[in-house]
Amino acid sequence: MNLPKITDNQLITGECLFCGTGLRHTFVDLGMSPPCESYRSLKQLNEMEPFYPLHAYVCENCLLVQLQEYVSPENIFSDYAYFSSYSDSWLKHAKNYVDLVVERFQLNQESQVIEIASNDGYLLQYFVEKNIPALGIEPAANVAEVAIKKGIPTVVKFFGQETAKEQVAKGVKADLLLGNNVLAHTPYLNDFVKGMKIILKPQGVITMEFPHLMRLIDENQFDTIYHEHFSYFSFLTVEKIFATHGLTIFDVQELKSHGGSLRIYARHTEDHSKPVSEQVVELKAREEAAGFHKLEYYFSFGEQVKETKRKLLDFLIQAKREGKSIAGYGAPGKGNTLLNYCGIRTDFLDYTVDRSPYKQGQFLPGTHIPIFHPDKIQETKPDYVLILPWNLKDEIMSQISYIRDWGGKFVVPIPEVQIYS
Repeated sequence: MNLPKITDNQLITGECLFCGTGLRHTFVDLGMSPPCESYRSLKQLNEMEPFYPLHAYVCENCLLVQLQEYVSPENIFSDYAYFSSYSDSWLKHAKNYVDLVVERFQLNQESQVIEIASNDGYLLQYFVEKNIPALGIEPAANVAEVAIKKGIPTVVKFFGQETAKEQVAKGVKADLLLGNNVLAHTPYLNDFVKGMKIILKPQGVITMEFPHLMRLIDENQFDTIYHEHFSYFSFLTVEKIFATHGLTIFDVQELKSHGGSLRIYARHTEDHSKPVSEQVVELKAREEAAGFHKLEYYFSFGEQVKETKRKLLDFLIQAKREGKSIAGYGAPGKGNTLLNYCGIRTDFLDYTVDRSPYKQGQFLPGTHIPIFHPDKIQETKPDYVLILPWNLKDEIMSQISYIRDWGGKFVVPIPEVQIYS
């Protein structure tokens, strides 16, 4: 491989989460940012707030795009502010998934389903409705408590080899092991995948969903980079990681969720009952044709991100000069990356709203923009509503379509600024 010459800003800064190679190549540097779910109370606004580098690297050996572990998972996830059940479209996505896998893999009352990072039971509730045994493994006690109240057995622990062995010792192994948007959340990548191998029955199936790096790059989704997401996967790289630990990806689906995700289906490598699908072959070929197997491919993303920032600030500055009012909708992790990287505070965004009671009355990390109940939009009638969870824009524009009554417009910032009347 013909590698570029090391310059002063390409010094080795850490080791790859998968292969241990020294990291020296920047994918994108988003400056300093607070952890994206560290919402602030009124009392905390005058206290010191920690900021950490939001600097993504690409490994020159395995091409895994990743962040270093600036903030430990224990600090991020032990008391968590994200409850999956507050998104109607995400609940629908979960229910459709359950219907699909129950039929495809003939799951029944004799099967065992285990979900890693099961959150508030948003997905497992649909297995419980079908009388299929389900177990959640969730590190955030405050979120797990909600699932337990729904009647979903939940182990409050981080997942890895140790937790897997504990469950196996109790006689619990998975016919279906699933995880939605969790694979990217662990800095202990090898331990995590080894744990999946341990807890999976010989003929069992793993499904994992995570944002697809191809979509992140093609659609400029830099705001999906935050401290909770340690890894950003291409199919080529995730296949390599699973294969190293004795797991074979035999099928893949491309999903619209989270701006474009992959759902991979994996099995024990020694289980030959599930042949590798044409979808796997086709996606690998498409990624290789795009250049994902070459280090140089990853170097142009940073400039693309800077231009998106300039375009968003151009719009906001012009709108404010015209005396327009702008409110936000949502308080997602991606929104906090966007706002902190672009330096958008209450000088541009008057406030934001969120359906989660956990966030209402709090302030966004770093920018200290106040978070209200969605009714606030009806009260203040802003000229523009900036949709921060842009992946849910259709759902949100439907929920608050009434802003059109006073001539209000929607603003979607990614992949670049778009105005919807």
